[in-house]
Amino acid sequence: MALTQCHTPRAIRGLATQRCVHRCRVVVARAEVQKTTAKICIIGSGPAAHTAAIYAGRADLAPLVFEGWMANGIAPGGQLTTTSYIENFPGFVEPVLGIDLTDNFRKQSVRYGAKIVTETVTRVDLSARPFKVFSDSFEVDADTVIVASGASARRLGFPGADKDTGYWGRGISACAICDGSSPMVRGKRVGVIGGGDTACEEATFLTRYAEKVFMIHRFDTFEASKIMQNKALKNPKIEVLWQTEVVEAHGDEMGLTGVKLADKVTGEVVDMPLSALFFAIGHRPATDFLDGQLELDESGFIRCVPDSTETSVRGVFAAGDVMDPKFMQAVVAAGSGCRAALEAERFLQAVDTGSLDMLDDTSVGPCGVPTARANSVLPAARANNAVSALTPAPANNVVPAPGNSAVRAQGASAGDLL
Repeated sequence: MALTQCHTPRAIRGLATQRCVHRCRVVVARAEVQKTTAKICIIGSGPAAHTAAIYAGRADLAPLVFEGWMANGIAPGGQLTTTSYIENFPGFVEPVLGIDLTDNFRKQSVRYGAKIVTETVTRVDLSARPFKVFSDSFEVDADTVIVASGASARRLGFPGADKDTGYWGRGISACAICDGSSPMVRGKRVGVIGGGDTACEEATFLTRYAEKVFMIHRFDTFEASKIMQNKALKNPKIEVLWQTEVVEAHGDEMGLTGVKLADKVTGEVVDMPLSALFFAIGHRPATDFLDGQLELDESGFIRCVPDSTETSVRGVFAAGDVMDPKFMQAVVAAGSGCRAALEAERFLQAVDTGSLDMLDDTSVGPCGVPTARANSVLPAARANNAVSALTPAPANNVVPAPGNSAVRAQGASAGDLL
């Protein structure tokens, strides 16, 4: 029996109903799990995942991509599908819709041989090679795995904040860099929810375009570093609303027009006109399915070997927002996806030639050429591919703070994978 599922979020379908037929996938319902193999299995569907798929496909490695189905509440294509127009991705002179950009990613992956499964990975077994990747319908034995499952912005659940019936993507966002120069911000009054470094940084950035930026913070002090606090507090275009929470967002058919604010001390609720509202309360990496088999940082992002995309398990690589909490930009994620694919290809070549130990002293340089990895060593304990902690590095070998990414598809039916 074939089931047709539409991968277009309801809110996006409202904007572009005529495209809906192009977003549909045919998923074959099967009674039992199918087993298959892959040289490279990629988990994700955003710029990191598809860049890795493109590079692996062009290397004749026939990557298998699990793009997910509403993983973490986000459609295949990841966070980019929740944005409207993107103006800062190279190659597009005119702004491009996020959902159109992710469709292009996907089509290019398929063109170069990627097989794409619209199912969410439920668990993995990384204790030995071949690694095992599981979804509802598949069990994959993979020689290498690239985790590019991304991270989703933490949101608040007040009325009007959701994407189906509210104003998410129509005035409410979680990326000031993505949407800061849009018409909903330029010369307008906007709000930023949060009180940490991210909130201060995004509020400061928005002052380039907005008439006024209101920082809405539920406490009476910032959690941000002193330098970021000073930048925000000294900016004449920023006003901080202390001990205040957004309790509702409202608007019209064009988008957000205002919010209701509650004073946590007095309980008073007032209406404030705003044309845009930004969540700046952090991101949640999609790493639950790993079940502790890769080393993560204190915020749950994957920790990689210095100057590499390799994780604490040899043969498993990470790319995009799931390992990079600092930048969270599509073009950065794409670059890390390229690197992960090159390193995975090099790993497979080393396995085939019996030269795996030589990888400890080299790193991928321009065009994938191995170069000396200066001041960097791989974790010593990797016997039998068991998870080994990335122990604190010596001088000149400090593990950098991690960062993050997103996920989309058109491609293989279940039978095409075997």
